[in-house]
Amino acid sequence: MVMIKSDLSLATNAKIVGSGDKILVLAHGFGADQSIWDKILPHLSQTHRVLVFDWNFSRPADDSKLFDDSVYSSFYAFADDLISLVENLNLKSFVFVGHSMSGMIGCIASIKRPELFQRLILVGASPRYLNSEDYVGGFERSDIDDILTSIESNFEAWALNFPSLVTDTNDPISTQKFGKSLQKMRPDIALSLAKTIFLGDYRDILDKVEAPCNIIQATNDIVVPVSVSHYMQQKLKSKASVEIIEADGHFPQLTAHELLIQILDRVLLMGSDIL
Repeated sequence: MVMIKSDLSLATNAKIVGSGDKILVLAHGFGADQSIWDKILPHLSQTHRVLVFDWNFSRPADDSKLFDDSVYSSFYAFADDLISLVENLNLKSFVFVGHSMSGMIGCIASIKRPELFQRLILVGASPRYLNSEDYVGGFERSDIDDILTSIESNFEAWALNFPSLVTDTNDPISTQKFGKSLQKMRPDIALSLAKTIFLGDYRDILDKVEAPCNIIQATNDIVVPVSVSHYMQQKLKSKASVEIIEADGHFPQLTAHELLIQILDRVLLMGSDIL
């Protein structure tokens, strides 16, 4: 494991694990931190140098000054941070694996700096969570309002309950793992970021993404319906494939990691041939 010493890398707790010429960048989603990849990191690091890091919202409370809700009111600021991080580490070309919100962050970053991204692997990603007349995102506005109200009124109670809704209830260890990281978030940051995620709409960027994409989606994900994966496949400018994992929950890297590894191995080995 290589511990990175620069200011930016220290701020994101960045680590590079493994060795070799091929590079993977793993980016977690809301409420998580880099430990969300612990089950698959040992395998991936056998064949790749793997960068893992923490987004600023997942840092300890005393580092909360790193998150400014006026700046991080869209995914574009996160995309800029991602680009700055990989440039700081002198990573020239890599495969990006983005879970949940990080899927769209990776798409935006790849539009800004296409030469950096060999491929995007989007795990449980969605460009929009709200339903509309011509789009099924999974949530009505009243559903989103209920989530935001719960976070604002009693974050601790919400953070205790939410993990069981978005993971496989037959895997309590994984539920507890996500819950532990979620409960570390500062409530006001959690509320601000939830608004950014659930009220955002990034459908208009899909036809600008040039990097090949592999979309990975669990069959029973309360956060992202399977139909969203096929929507993205149709709208992306680049070649894209959809891989469906027979699993419950929004976190296949926790609850179906062996199946996820099988797909990642195939994608990374075959490259563009899988599309």
